[in-house]
Amino acid sequence: MKKQTKVAAIQLATKIGDSITNIAGCERLALMAIKNGARWIALPEFFTTGVSWKPEIASAIQTVDGAAASFMCDFSAKHQVVLGGSFLCRLSDGSVRNRCQCYANGSLIGQHDKDLPTMWENYFYEGGDITDSGTLGTYDNTRIGAAVCWEFMRTMTARRLRNQVDVIMGGSCWWSIPTNFPVFLQKLWEPANRHYSLAAIQDSARLIGAPVIHAAHCGEIECPMPGLPIKYRGYFEGNASIVDASGKVLAQRTAEQGEGIVCADILLESSTNYGNNSQQFPAS
Repeated sequence: MKKQTKVAAIQLATKIGDSITNIAGCERLALMAIKNGARWIALPEFFTTGVSWKPEIASAIQTVDGAAASFMCDFSAKHQVVLGGSFLCRLSDGSVRNRCQCYANGSLIGQHDKDLPTMWENYFYEGGDITDSGTLGTYDNTRIGAAVCWEFMRTMTARRLRNQVDVIMGGSCWWSIPTNFPVFLQKLWEPANRHYSLAAIQDSARLIGAPVIHAAHCGEIECPMPGLPIKYRGYFEGNASIVDASGKVLAQRTAEQGEGIVCADILLESSTNYGNNSQQFPAS
């Protein structure tokens, strides 16, 4: 059964490693989304910490039932909404995952651990189990999937989710090419980097055949560069967005627009009805 649903994605001006401030910011922005009529709300990847090469991130890693999960559970129950996002999560065996959880009306729908860390992320968590498909569960007859940041770049994500989900709850913490690199390198690399931070979301929506609610971070960041005698200076790419199943952008917020929300109505229906199911994937 087809139904129009108002959804929202948050774009957070992140304070690296400051869980209290970041959770408060997510709550404020999620309340703004509710005032705009949203019933499904996506939080960014690493919504409690952001990510860069800073030791305070390790100190802010959450437990499975810590402040991050409690916020999502309590907020979704209080406001009767669907709420999802990822955070650094320490498991009972001491290992750490980049764990995406999704709650509806105070109940955990499901969770997904990001498949592969990217760059300095490798210092903070391990990749998820290869059997983790990214399918979270069902709410209101809608099958929910998860994809996190560079999972949108990999066709294996689309392969495991195609025809299995009706909507993707996603988020990124995508950083720019360093602004302290030589200008010619910035001009050479940054346009493509910015383009792909949104195009990867669009391509995934089209290949999976389901709309994407994609949250993001914004703001400047500075930190040491692992293994190099220089600092990283740059910014988060933003691009919180709502994308339909054909890859069309329904709402978008750029890095320059700063913190805020994007909202749009999306059509929730069986993913087998979306797009062209004879779509050919690129070679792995």
